[in-house]
Amino acid sequence: MPRYLIERVVGTLTKEQIDAGSRRAMEVMADMPGLVWIRSYVSDVDGKIYCEYEAPNPEAIREHARRAGLRVDRIIEIALEISPAMFR
Repeated sequence: MPRYLIERVVGTLTKEQIDAGSRRAMEVMADMPGLVWIRSYVSDVDGKIYCEYEAPNPEAIREHARRAGLRVDRIIEIALEISPAMFR
């Protein structure tokens, strides 16, 4: 299954706003087989959230975001994952 990074320009969010958005994302995902939220990173400095998903295609990510009321500003397909563990 392809993996993607999603960039969301959100400004500064409260913990409550992040929690609410995360819960909506999970609720919608329950009705979208093949879509898996792996992790997210929040940058208060840049006002962005970066999310990693497995999805059949970018359109599935856009549809998930539409249903959950989340932004999608950029979708990047991950071609290769590398980590320090690979070089030990």
